[in-house]
This record gives sequence, C-alpha cells and structure tokens, in this order.
Amino acid sequence: MERSIVTETIIRVAAKGDGVTDSGRHLPLTAPGDIVQPDGTVQPGPHRAVPPCRHFGRCGGCQLQHLDEEALAGFVQDRVTLPAETLSPAVIAPAHLSPPRTRRRATLHASGGSVGFREGASHRIIDMRECHVLAPELFAAVAPLRRMLGKRGGKHAADITLTLTDQGLDCTIKGLTIEGLDQTETLIGFAEELGLARLVLDQGYGPETFREPQPVTVTLGGTPVHYPSGGFLQATPDGEAALVAAARHWLTGAGQVADLFAGLGTFALALAADGARVTAVEAARDAHLACRAAANKYGLPIEALHRDLFRSPLRTEELARFDAVLLDPPRAGAREQVVQLAESGVARIVYVSCNPASWAKDAALLVASGYRLPELRPVGQFRWSTHVELASLFVR
Repeated sequence: MERSIVTETIIRVAAKGDGVTDSGRHLPLTAPGDIVQPDGTVQPGPHRAVPPCRHFGRCGGCQLQHLDEEALAGFVQDRVTLPAETLSPAVIAPAHLSPPRTRRRATLHASGGSVGFREGASHRIIDMRECHVLAPELFAAVAPLRRMLGKRGGKHAADITLTLTDQGLDCTIKGLTIEGLDQTETLIGFAEELGLARLVLDQGYGPETFREPQPVTVTLGGTPVHYPSGGFLQATPDGEAALVAAARHWLTGAGQVADLFAGLGTFALALAADGARVTAVEAARDAHLACRAAANKYGLPIEALHRDLFRSPLRTEELARFDAVLLDPPRAGAREQVVQLAESGVARIVYVSCNPASWAKDAALLVASGYRLPELRPVGQFRWSTHVELASLFVR
C-alpha cells in the first residue's frame, strides 16, 4: 500500500544549506517555516528573504541569502550546537554574524574575460557584477581586473587573491604570464592606477613582488605585523574581534599562555597586550617570522617558536608550565596536539575552530579526559555561507 503524501514544513537548514522537513526530506533553497505541498511546490514561510544579489543561486560564494536574519543566525547556532550536544556545554552564546560587505580577503578566479567566484560545484566562473559579501575596497578591483585581463586577449586562467591591509589592497595573481617590457609596464601601470598596496605575480616559479611602495602590514591586537603575501587572516575584522574578545575574556589573569597554530599572532598579540607571557607556535615560516619580528619591535612578551604541531606537538611535560593554552588549528583539527592536552594538567583551554565536525571529535577527547565545557560561542563571519566558526572554553 502506497504511503500518502502530505503537506510538510521545513524545520531547519542542514549543514550544506538544504532545508529539511519534519520527515527528513531535503529541499534546496528553502527556509524554516516554508510549507512543502503534496505536489512538491513550496509556499514561502516567515523566514524566507529576498536574496539581495543577482548572482545568488549560481555563485558559489553564498548559499543562504534566501534566509532572513533570524534563520541565518539559527543556522549558525545549529551548526555549532548539534555537534556539541553530547558534550553538555553549560552556555551556548547567541550566534554572532558579521555584517554584509565586510569580508577583507577572498580568492577570485579569472578566465575568458570573466572575474568572480566559481559556480557551486562547478569550475565555471560567475562574471561578478555585484557582491554583498566583499568589502567595497575588494569589489572595486573587480572591474579594473576584468579590463586589464581582457586587454590581453586569448585564453587565460588566473587565481586572484585580494586582501585588505593597513596600506590598502594587496593583490596576488597566480597563473598569469608576463612577457616583455610592454606587458610588465602595463601591469605596473595597473597597480599604480588602482593604488594597490602591493602587487604580486606567481608565474609558476613562486610569488614575485611587482609593486610595494611601503611594507605591507596588518594590525593585530593593536600591533602592526608584516603581512606575507597570501598569509592567513580571519575573513572579517568583525569576526576576528568576536573570536579575540572571547579568548581575552576567558584567559583573563593567565600568566603563561601557549598559542598553538598561532599564525601571524592574531591571538598572541592581543593576549600579550593584556599582560600575558605568550609562547606562539607556528609551522608556516613566513607567519612565524612576522609574528616574532612584531613582538621584538614593539617589546611584547612573546616567544615565537617555529614548529610543526602535527608532526611534533607540544608534549605533556612541555605543557606543564602554561596556565592556559589557546589553539586555532586548520579545518582538519588538531588530534595529535589534543591527545597531549588531554593528558596534561593545563587549567584552561580555548579552542577556536573553523570546522564544528573536527572540533567535536577533539572536544570529545578533552571531555572524556576530565575537562568540562563551560561556554561555546558560534561565529558566522562568512555571511550567507555554510562555513561556520566557533570559540570554546574547556576547564580542567
């Protein structure tokens, strides 16, 4: 006997952005409260929004512009809360969302006269004519890049990384080949016309700086730090501020702190400014050197260590001298380091993550070893994206 098809309601949004009905059906581009009729048509509910961008639905940069602010915050909250359910967090803070047009770094793609993000699950490039995610300074470079690359004619494929720094826009182009004096002068003229803080070209032999009128820096924790081309930064200043504020609040009074996967020193510099003595550990050489140079120049109490924490995590006996540990690992998590932390006596651990799934596995190991989870803070700095970040506190 066939089961009758009934009207259903979208109750939540799944990790990849599809709406989920109360029976478990997944439907793309639906929002909580939408009604799914027996014939499959969808009646918009109270949390459906009109996407602000003409490219939405094709551009892979955003998946959730059809959600209103409440539903978007709910999605970010759920992406963090659901993996944490078995860990019994005492407090889950409301989701923090970065505003539109605040993303300060992005990698765009160029081919055949088009410049923009790729379509979802495709190599086709959206020829970007508007963007409600990028900071205006980044979007303002799209049309000039299109014109400059279009004048070259022929087929070309390039990746363009744009980053907003203290001095302005840093632009790195990978895959573009420059031949002869004319093309070199055209490229430098393009950089001067746009007033780029730096123009870097990678023609297959590594990055080469074509223009940098003054050393490029980013300010972290109130301290200017040399910014290596392509270096990691939190996606928005607003998101960075939310994550740093959590760390500073939770680590108040900690005298000796280890900042693991420290990068350029996003957290180390802020904690040192608060008076903590910080050991900043990072494997990427350029980032490590930049953090060390900034600490030395401004007399901050930071010891910078160049070390691969996947191959050589800080051991339990090394961790014994720290009052607290902060870690912000890549998406895969930090299993090797967390094993050592789980066996340590470190009183406080702040774990910042860009992947709730890998975080949950590491967090379960900490909880099983005797840590508790007093607070968890979801952060949605990749607005309208399914990409979610979090900050968490573990106490022994």
